[in-house]
Amino acid sequence: MAYVNDIEIATADEVLDEEALRQRACTELLRQRAIGLGLLAADDPTPRDGAISQAASEAIEALIAQELAGPEPDETACRRHYDANARHYAQGERLQLRHVLFAVTPGVDVGLLRQRAEGHLIRLRASDAAAFTDAAKELSNCPSGAEGGRLGWLTAADCAPEFARELFGRSEIGVLPQLVHSRFGLHVVAIDAREPGQLPAFEQVREAVAQRMRQLHQVSALRQYLQTLAADARLQGVELQQAKSPLVQ
Repeated sequence: MAYVNDIEIATADEVLDEEALRQRACTELLRQRAIGLGLLAADDPTPRDGAISQAASEAIEALIAQELAGPEPDETACRRHYDANARHYAQGERLQLRHVLFAVTPGVDVGLLRQRAEGHLIRLRASDAAAFTDAAKELSNCPSGAEGGRLGWLTAADCAPEFARELFGRSEIGVLPQLVHSRFGLHVVAIDAREPGQLPAFEQVREAVAQRMRQLHQVSALRQYLQTLAADARLQGVELQQAKSPLVQ
């Protein structure tokens, strides 16, 4: 069981991993803050199975816009960011991937599943391609396991967004040193090759650069905002201080 200011966010019979639990806690902190600022009715229904009302979702968006608005990035800042993060704006990047999926299914003990996946990750980082193929055939919950975990050449558009964010716009080759989380579960991922794609001129992506800078500011500001709210809240059964990002959808 877990509570935020005496509002239950998880029952004793729910099986949630730490990320999902922090997600609920962060959302509830923002929902309660929206009520406190008059952006949401005080009788807004409490979340059920982690789902908040449409009114609460809209109020949280309004809260973020009101409380966390940052400065508009100027031309100089945008060009500096573009030059330092050129790989992120390349178009047509492709990766040749293999993976082993440890699926999160109803009733699974996520903590034990993560320990199991991390154990295999450590082993596979020190093994050859043949060992990865064997592990995928034996362990993977993805149909690609029959093919040794091979997914072929993929673009970011071919992947779930949360999966793509961890893989594209980077430089790593080989078995990644950390598990990749997605809506499907935990993945041990091997990147066999990268095709970087083409980098457009700054003028073509000027607005995309500015938008990314706004998002990065908001992520940083929201993390600090949530830490402040958490410090003033009564939390039971959930720890937010170790959260690496504001896990709010």
